[in-house]
Amino acid sequence: MATSRPVFHPPNDLAAPAEPGSPVMVAPLLPKSSPRRRSLSSRSREGRTSWDAFSVENLERSGSRPVASSPSKRASQREISDDEARLVYISDPDRTNQPLRFVDNSIRTAKYSVLTFLPRNLFEQFHRVAYVYFLILVGLNQIPQLGVFTPAASVLPLALVLGVTAVKDAYEDWRRHLSDRTENTRTAHVLAAGGEFWPKRWKDILVGEVVKVAADETLPCDMVVLATSDPTGVAYVQTINLDGESNLKTRYAKQETQSTPPEAMSGLIRCEKPNRNIYGFLGGVDVPGSKRVSLGPANIILRGSELKNTSWVVGVAVYTGQETKVMLNSSGAPSKRSRLEAHMNREVILLAVALITLCSIITILAGVWLTNHRDELDDLPYYRKEDFSGPEADTYDYYGVGLETLISFLKSVIIFQVMIPIALYISMELVRLGQAFLMMQDKNMFDEGSKTSFQCRALNINEDLGQIKYVFSDKTGTLTENKMEFLCASVGGVDYSGGEEEAHSISVAGKTLRPKMTVKTDPELMNVMMGGKGIEKAKQARDFFLALATCNTIVPILVDTAEPSLKVIDYQGESPDEQALVYAAAAYGFTLVERTSGHIVVHVLGESQRYDVFGLHEFDSDRKRMSVVIGCPDKTVKLFAKGADNSMFGVIQKGRDLDVVRATQTDLLAYSSLGLRTLVVGMRELSKSEFKEWQSAFENANAAALIGRGKLLRALASNVERNVHILGASGIEDKLQQGVPEAIESMRQAGIKVWVLTGDKQETAVSIGFSCKLLTNDMTQIVINSSSRESCKKSLQDAVSLSSKLAAASPGPENILTGTGPSSGVPLALVIDGTSLVHVLEKELEDELFKVATVCDVVLCCRVAPLQKAGIVALIKNRTDDMTLAIGDGANDVSMIQMADVGIGISGREGRQAVMASDFAMGQFRFLVPLLLVHGHWNYQRMAYMILYNFYRNAVLVFILFWYVLYTAYSLTTAISDWNTQLYSIVYTALPTIVVGILDKDLSRKTLLKYPQLYKAGQRDERYNLRLFILTMMDSIWQSIAVFYIPCIAYGRSDVDGSGLGDLWILAVVLLVNLHLAMDVFRWNWITHASLWGCIIATVVCVIILDSIRMLPGYWAIFNMMGTGLFWVCLLGIIVSALVPRFTTKVLTEYSIPSDVQIARELEKIQNLSTATTSAILMNTFSQS
Repeated sequence: MATSRPVFHPPNDLAAPAEPGSPVMVAPLLPKSSPRRRSLSSRSREGRTSWDAFSVENLERSGSRPVASSPSKRASQREISDDEARLVYISDPDRTNQPLRFVDNSIRTAKYSVLTFLPRNLFEQFHRVAYVYFLILVGLNQIPQLGVFTPAASVLPLALVLGVTAVKDAYEDWRRHLSDRTENTRTAHVLAAGGEFWPKRWKDILVGEVVKVAADETLPCDMVVLATSDPTGVAYVQTINLDGESNLKTRYAKQETQSTPPEAMSGLIRCEKPNRNIYGFLGGVDVPGSKRVSLGPANIILRGSELKNTSWVVGVAVYTGQETKVMLNSSGAPSKRSRLEAHMNREVILLAVALITLCSIITILAGVWLTNHRDELDDLPYYRKEDFSGPEADTYDYYGVGLETLISFLKSVIIFQVMIPIALYISMELVRLGQAFLMMQDKNMFDEGSKTSFQCRALNINEDLGQIKYVFSDKTGTLTENKMEFLCASVGGVDYSGGEEEAHSISVAGKTLRPKMTVKTDPELMNVMMGGKGIEKAKQARDFFLALATCNTIVPILVDTAEPSLKVIDYQGESPDEQALVYAAAAYGFTLVERTSGHIVVHVLGESQRYDVFGLHEFDSDRKRMSVVIGCPDKTVKLFAKGADNSMFGVIQKGRDLDVVRATQTDLLAYSSLGLRTLVVGMRELSKSEFKEWQSAFENANAAALIGRGKLLRALASNVERNVHILGASGIEDKLQQGVPEAIESMRQAGIKVWVLTGDKQETAVSIGFSCKLLTNDMTQIVINSSSRESCKKSLQDAVSLSSKLAAASPGPENILTGTGPSSGVPLALVIDGTSLVHVLEKELEDELFKVATVCDVVLCCRVAPLQKAGIVALIKNRTDDMTLAIGDGANDVSMIQMADVGIGISGREGRQAVMASDFAMGQFRFLVPLLLVHGHWNYQRMAYMILYNFYRNAVLVFILFWYVLYTAYSLTTAISDWNTQLYSIVYTALPTIVVGILDKDLSRKTLLKYPQLYKAGQRDERYNLRLFILTMMDSIWQSIAVFYIPCIAYGRSDVDGSGLGDLWILAVVLLVNLHLAMDVFRWNWITHASLWGCIIATVVCVIILDSIRMLPGYWAIFNMMGTGLFWVCLLGIIVSALVPRFTTKVLTEYSIPSDVQIARELEKIQNLSTATTSAILMNTFSQS
């Protein structure tokens, strides 16, 4: 059971928080995702000085200027006017909701209602143009003159497809309705008129009402904290439902409201209007009898958060229902379209052209025939104008040659409509669903550490996983574990990197406190800190670790153990870097044990000391550092700061300790070369006048309402963080994830280029690149570090020239600069930083970068911002046809993930923003190998074959109908019954192709992992291309000729009618296409057998049933046909003659010009891969393009 000390009262507005995901280059304290921490600031209420106030204007006159804001500045950083603010009257919901009523607290994630389901669902489904096409055909068939099929038979296929999709959508929405109902009927305690809290359903809570939440309860709305059970106004919350982070976060009530009983609370809150930014909040509260108090992110708790380690909290609802931040952010994964489906449109257009061609041929011939026989139409079959069936002659409807010709065209469109297979679309959805299920059940992609399985968030791009050419990866948390370990420190210009892990504990009030994690300590540094190298060095070392213990937002939580006298200190924070630094300080004797609203307690070398916290300037992406103003026990006031090296060295005191600065810079370079995350720590002692000036300006800046507060606080931070004395630097290791080097090597062999886009400094990124085998010693590195557009242009031109020379001197195919593809000679690596990318990502220089980057085997981008990551992905995506994949774990990777063709989120330690924006999610980078090389390969070959098979299957039937029309005076009568025609695609032949599309495997997992080169088949579009489509159509024409003409010849002089031939044709074509599929199945199982042979049996049964119904045409025809031996001879002859050409071609192709996949399949057949001795030689024949 965890117990908590009072926690630091974090004033909200010291510095505007950085954009979620803005890059923190080399500051271990704040990783890329850490800018989402709350802004904190506070003044100690105890011992407050009486120095005179200093105006904010003096800050401007002192020379400080606001730092330029980022273009992607968060909503909470923008300055808003009072006119744009939301007014909330505490405990007065009626006045709050006047004159316009705010939304109630009910939520709705369901898409449909009972009334809107049918029209809205149909509207969404008919966004597919193919469905509109089939709807038009159904409508045409209802016209009596065009009624080729019976109305019911014509509607059946489209109705079935629409119905299946509608049922699926209805079920999903029903589950959403149940979830919404459960959520909306939960109860919370709301302050009633009598001053007591009464239960109230969540959906009935209104803006302005005061709500009380108990420990372990979930917040029903976004509410500003008014009071908590802690006397200092502190509350702990867990936001795992919002961003996936399990670390506790602190929220606090203002002292002006904390001291007021709930029933007496009143006042006016002015806050920003609802927005999606879950990490920012701007507002102010006017409390009667007090001045306006500013509110920030640390004063609001969002809906979905859980209250932890706090008995209760009271707050006022400011955003409810659909306007809460979690609901405003509840958007699904981006909608993307697979490349295979996009290419399929080309074939659909060709099929449409073929359809129009067939219809035009029939129309022209029908017109000619009608013209030539216009005088004989009274009693000729098919067009007979006179009806002699009654006692008196009657006249059929006949509209003349012109109109009859037009009707022939429209009828032919209806008859041949299955040329474009409607069942294909529903089959693709079902296959993707089955593939997604198998991927999610794959134990090889289950992460034991986080207990997370693979997730499919987008079901329409499974096959794209088999055609990836570029992988864009984040580094921290994606390639590395994002579990930070303090390894070394440079203090006073001296490197301390040795030591062993030792358990460190302290004694406080008769209790033994021990940090949860142990850190290696350097004995020499311990000796220095204890005075072994002199008082001055000891003081500097102590200040260094005091800075690590105080300059942070870590909350110490005391956790009980089995021993009553022993408690474990668990440092909770939103940044793994900060946790590592505080644990390191504790290991060296500076243990943070308590954090309250105005001070912290640090156990310093055996003695507990209290430090007043006057204010903390939070990190932002412009300053790239943070600082805290501390009141020390000796009555001095110090500013401790830490941040990126280039940021900290820019604010040091000029001319002081130059030797120490140079030595520290040398140590930083060494740490970076080892792949460590580096951080520089500094200190400045403030005089009374300096502190007085800062404190007054800080108070006035925080007193500002909603206008100008952010600028003033940023200017104040920049003004006070100057003339800093460098204390030292730290090195933190972010270990590589398991299997990363092997995964990158496998992808390289598979022809996949891996690019790393990181916010770390260049030396760190390059070192990690070597560690994970992304970079190798035989690579020629092209480094671009330029600060101006002109220098960038020259560097790129030099890079183009160098790469051209290396490519020309290397054997192998042409490179991208001169033609077709990358060079197979000297490997190249491009290293470029974010500053250069600012200038490079312009239209003129983008082309130069593209030429260089696509020639290189590896691209490493350092210190890049989130939008730059997206820009790099767009550079490749918009200029090539190659498929791109982006993978990351933090909020700063979202733009990159959404830009790529396939986006993958890592369920890591930086929250769930990346997962929520992704198409797929998994726990480890190494799972990319089975995902792409195994499932991606399988999904691509299955879907590619299924599409071509569906085109072939329907084309065979259409051509049979076409041949028949040629022998019936172009009258568009059909021998195959309407029901058999409609059931052909959705019953007779649909299930086997779906089963094969889900379960078939051309190669085993072991083979695909052993030979990554096999993945290139998908990159080369080997299984789906225009050539295969044309060959498939040629094969379908031949098979249709065999099916049609063999029975015609056999029964040419018999009295068998059209219905009998139609039954023979439908049975023959169903048997033929299913046997065609059986020839191409790679791995048989009982499900495949049952579906394939079961469909053939089902066809026979359906034909028999249809011919047993007296009211339908063709009554008893099948029984008459099957009773003769000629029927069975015809079936055999059709199958043999139709499949012999395909079988012969298949055999000759596989033995004379086998593909890589066919070679691998033969290897699987002839020997056990684990004992193969010649397989490596055979695989050298694989294509390298």
